[in-house]
Amino acid sequence: MPGRHGDGDSQNAGEAGTFETLRDEGEYFVHVKQFQKAIESFTKALEMSTGDKNCLVTRSKCWLQLGNAENALTDAEEALREDKDFIRGLYQKAEALYQLGDFETALVFFHRGHKLRPELQELRMGIQKSEEAINNSIGVPESVKLQASGDLSYFFKHEESKAKQSKGTYQKPGAKKEAKKERERPKSGGDSKTIKQLLGELYGDKEYLEKLMKDKSLTGEKSPMERDIKHKVYDGLEYLNSRADFWRQQKPMYARKRDKEKSRRSAKQQSRDPRSYILRSLDEIEEDQSEGKYEQSLKKAQKVLKQVEGMSSDELQNRAEIMATLYSSIGNAYLEMNNFNRSMEYHERDLELSREHDLEDAKSRALDNLGRVYARKGSFQKAIDVWCEKIPMSKSPLESAWLFHEIGRCHLELNQYVDARDNGRKALEAAKEAEDDTWKLHASVLVAQSEVKNGELQAAASSFEESLQIAKDLEDNVAEQAIKKALDEVNGKIVRGEGDDEDEDTDKKTEQRPGTAGSAKIESRPGSTEETKGDNNYADDFEEEKEEQKTEETKEKEQEVAE
Repeated sequence: MPGRHGDGDSQNAGEAGTFETLRDEGEYFVHVKQFQKAIESFTKALEMSTGDKNCLVTRSKCWLQLGNAENALTDAEEALREDKDFIRGLYQKAEALYQLGDFETALVFFHRGHKLRPELQELRMGIQKSEEAINNSIGVPESVKLQASGDLSYFFKHEESKAKQSKGTYQKPGAKKEAKKERERPKSGGDSKTIKQLLGELYGDKEYLEKLMKDKSLTGEKSPMERDIKHKVYDGLEYLNSRADFWRQQKPMYARKRDKEKSRRSAKQQSRDPRSYILRSLDEIEEDQSEGKYEQSLKKAQKVLKQVEGMSSDELQNRAEIMATLYSSIGNAYLEMNNFNRSMEYHERDLELSREHDLEDAKSRALDNLGRVYARKGSFQKAIDVWCEKIPMSKSPLESAWLFHEIGRCHLELNQYVDARDNGRKALEAAKEAEDDTWKLHASVLVAQSEVKNGELQAAASSFEESLQIAKDLEDNVAEQAIKKALDEVNGKIVRGEGDDEDEDTDKKTEQRPGTAGSAKIESRPGSTEETKGDNNYADDFEEEKEEQKTEETKEKEQEVAE
């Protein structure tokens, strides 16, 4: 591509593009609630653009979601290093401090943010919950009034008597034992209705312990056993009271009432506003699939699809687009459940609907998914045809790298080695443009494999050496060992004088399919042809080892049949 190896400006533009990609990837993982993956993406992005305050704040939110308030506070403070009035940074620092239990300092930063942006409700809520947490911890200051009034002579006499005792004779410590204080009965802070809401299911345990405490036949003072039972009951009640106090600080009652009201409104909203319910359901389906809950996502998608099919375009805006998305989700669920025929049926519906309504993104998605199904079924030529149609729709070099690589793998499966080599080279060019080392490795290995099968041993040796260096840079020891083994085999063939004279015959036997250049963004694609082969161990990718493995499996099956 022109200008790719140009001056420093174009190189900086490429780095910025990669930073944007990593940042957007992190935002996507936040959206689907995969916070650990989001942190990894933001960390890589921050390595390229140190101190980016938006990345730092969003990573801080992710740390909070994972319960790591210390790291959340560190990121928030780093985001405020250059801009002390950065409102998102102030809010995030206040939230981190609140989660750490430093309610007073959190209140300070909530107030500081509120002074800058008084219209933001999050800051007002932060002030309210911080004040409430402080009051729950130490009480309302106005309720405590100290007055130096009344008869204080007792305290003066007590001090005088202590002074006289100190002047008297020395007494051995512990000579006079104090009367043992009786343990006080635990008391609940708040009315029973509030405590019940705070404890939830644990409130039943609290009621049982209180009834047990009233039974003097079990919690009396007559025997050591009764005293032991009484202390155990007190321990349980004190624990439950402390839990109630904790939850009162963590989530005040006004917030609990608000959440209940919100859940009631959402139930009503399902009948009043079907569009918001459907869109929310689409997010839940996507989240279930990202977590591997394919059966659960399938049931939800089928339920929503039935509702959408019963609505007209006037009742539901973007009805065709929503239906196409549901077809795609159902097809992906069936694919991961290895029901290829049903998966094919829904992805074809997705493609037909997207073509009918000219939905370009949905069409690209449907072609992508259909190719995956064909590849998983072993229909490699059909997968090639579908993916070749998708190439002009790609939107980033990274997606182009994936497409050309998958097309090349299919050609390799069909023993079309020249086409496999050519598509591997296109994948390598696209991966270099995207500056993605992982896909450089995949593409260069594909090129080398194709060159070996095509008899181009010198070229294959060079390609394997390039792959080996990339594997070392990635610190992928498994790939490195497999590539070394393959390289040794190629060099051994070169020494024996094999290959290279077979090129012309191979070119005649192989059907030539010209590839079309393109570019697009790639996401993780679990249905790629690499997955049909098993894991990413490159030793399994090399044809010689595959043939040996197939031979052994065939022998085992024949032996089983004979038995």
